[in-house]
Amino acid sequence: MIVAATLGLGLLIGLTLGALGGGGSILTVPALVYVIGQDARAATTSSLFIVGISSVIAALGHARSGRVRWGVGVVFGVTGIAAGFAGTAVNRLVDPDVLLVAFAAVILVAAVGMLANSRGGEPALQDGDIPQPARRRSPGQIGPIAGAGLLVGFMTGFFGVGGGFVIVPVLALGLGLSMPQAVATSLVVISINSAGALLARAGTAHFDWAVIVPFTLAAVAGSLGGKLVADRLSGTTLTRAFAVLLIAVAVYTATSSLISLLG
Repeated sequence: MIVAATLGLGLLIGLTLGALGGGGSILTVPALVYVIGQDARAATTSSLFIVGISSVIAALGHARSGRVRWGVGVVFGVTGIAAGFAGTAVNRLVDPDVLLVAFAAVILVAAVGMLANSRGGEPALQDGDIPQPARRRSPGQIGPIAGAGLLVGFMTGFFGVGGGFVIVPVLALGLGLSMPQAVATSLVVISINSAGALLARAGTAHFDWAVIVPFTLAAVAGSLGGKLVADRLSGTTLTRAFAVLLIAVAVYTATSSLISLLG
């Protein structure tokens, strides 16, 4: 039963990660805690490995279609590495139930942001289309982009999520990338942030490979399928449906954690 749940959840999370460039990873921690049975700290560590590997594979799939802006992704990701170490340090100091309540709040913010962003949907870039160049950055945009990189890096270390729901709007609105480019490039940033946060935990974290390996393999398969979904279906429809799912997960996570805290 646990194996079937692991594979099913991995496919779902990989699918959304590959299709949306983020969002799927934010389901990994609740899935590992409430379905697989890991504690919050172990789940955030497992999530970093699962999300990181899945993002690398998904990014390579998008790169073959010419969507990834490698320079932008590397700079954005490297900016958040130091913040990832800080997030990991704070993670060790916080009560697991408090961590999950805060995580639920982040999920709700992500859902609201996705719903708001879906109102201005953009047609998906098909294979063979010529990506539109990003607008030239003005000096005033560099500060907010660096700040967003630091915020995403901290969230990656603290919550064990890639932060794609933050990265995609910043890349699209702040750097002027098209939505397909933003989705693809965000996967590069998620990969870098996840690697940095894992490095910060390398000496102290416990890795449950019996869960991580099958979950990761399923997520990788799902991420490749997500790229195909991104090619063929409306991103607006996917985003709205996933936002509703995020709200349900946030309500469940917050309710369970608050009962535990108050009980």
